[in-house]
Amino acid sequence: MSPIRMERLESGVRTVLAFTEAFNQRDLPGMLQLISEDCSFEPPSPGDAHLRGKPAISHYWQDYFNCFPQAHIKIEEAFGFGLRCVSRWNCTRTDSSGTTTTLRGVDLFRIQDSLIIEHLSYIKG
Repeated sequence: MSPIRMERLESGVRTVLAFTEAFNQRDLPGMLQLISEDCSFEPPSPGDAHLRGKPAISHYWQDYFNCFPQAHIKIEEAFGFGLRCVSRWNCTRTDSSGTTTTLRGVDLFRIQDSLIIEHLSYIKG
């Protein structure tokens, strides 16, 4: 496979890893730079509504960081093929009462022009 084709295959994984790094730094502007204007996001909690667009997604993540200011995602595995990418992760977070929880989950991404256009997040229940 040519280096150019391989680079296209790997670009989605690089975008997802950069998004996760921005999350871990609580760099909301950095996260938003990696999603499209009309990005579709399905948060992992069953009660969370499906979100579309940067304003709604920004509001969700800001609220999340307010609730869990020390949240940290560790990617256990990430792989992709072209426009699709999957990451398996664990997230350690501490709420305002001091309770620490660790969640495991999987995120499915669709990437276009090096931007996340769809992000579906699932946690192990």
